[in-house]
Amino acid sequence: MCIGAFAWQAHPLYPFLLLQNRDEYHNRPTEPLAWWEGCEILGGRDEVAGGTWLACSRGGRVAFITNVLELHTLPEAKSRGDLPVLFLESTKTPKEFAAELIKEAHQYNGFNLIVADISSKTMFYVSNRPKGEPTLMQEVSPGIHVLSNAKLDSPWHKAQRLGLSFKERLAKHGKGEIPLKEMVEKLMRDTVKADESKLPHICSLDWEFKLSSIFVEVDTPLGLYGTRSTAALTIKASGEVSFYEMHLDKDTWKGKTVNYHIQRLKS
Repeated sequence: MCIGAFAWQAHPLYPFLLLQNRDEYHNRPTEPLAWWEGCEILGGRDEVAGGTWLACSRGGRVAFITNVLELHTLPEAKSRGDLPVLFLESTKTPKEFAAELIKEAHQYNGFNLIVADISSKTMFYVSNRPKGEPTLMQEVSPGIHVLSNAKLDSPWHKAQRLGLSFKERLAKHGKGEIPLKEMVEKLMRDTVKADESKLPHICSLDWEFKLSSIFVEVDTPLGLYGTRSTAALTIKASGEVSFYEMHLDKDTWKGKTVNYHIQRLKS
């Protein structure tokens, strides 16, 4: 499970700005933010399946994914974390990639995928849920959006809460620089949970309640589960990229920032 709020072509300084929490078991081996060896991908990496939940490329491509909350999953399904990697490694446009993915989306458990190309100002959203319905593919309109564990901009408690806070923070800073670390601390550490009436009622209410906050921490028989990294990714119109990540290293939160310029947008 993850949640992210992002501004797309809606800020004069930042064509793209994203805040995202990644929720996962704390004992699942994970590599923190870094350039991947042998390729031009920047992001964290799941050491178990080899994929990612959020990454970008030197060429100005971005991809991020969330799981869909559902009662039953297929153990033999392909790893959803491969999808952002496949896009970043491809030369297809976001639209072309999304159209190709529709053909094999049924091979994965429920996912929400965003793929974008900053140079062409193109972003597409793909989801293979609800089950039994055709895979959804749509171009993402300019504006403020929230992606959690249902469809893009679904009115879940945590999504609405994050979306509102995100809009307020952007409005507060107007057309100027955004203090990313401050936004991460103020918005992504929110532990307020939903009332039972606002839960989606998909699986057990106790589990849904524990997952209903923006920042998640749950003690389970399999170990601690919850938010184990938070990212803030901004791309300026000049092509300047800033990728900030806070991640758990055992029991300690550590921060790292990587800055670079998109190659094709250099003056």
